[in-house]
Amino acid sequence: MIDGKTLQTILAKFLESEVAKFARVQVQMPNGDLHDISQIKLMENMIVGGHETHRIVLKTEKQKHMMSKVIRSSDMT
Repeated sequence: MIDGKTLQTILAKFLESEVAKFARVQVQMPNGDLHDISQIKLMENMIVGGHETHRIVLKTEKQKHMMSKVIRSSDMT
């Protein structure tokens, strides 16, 4: 699980690169398919007094056009 603070830290590191600033953002599904992010939402949980009161949700959709094969990957987690 990644929280908002960790996501911010990872994105900040990636976005130091000019190439990354304009890179397409996708989510890899459990079956390996890549989906484009269509929406980002902040949602409130219904748990009263719970620790996790909100969640950030990335809504995805299938790729509008296929990208070429990945030749290199960087993992910052």
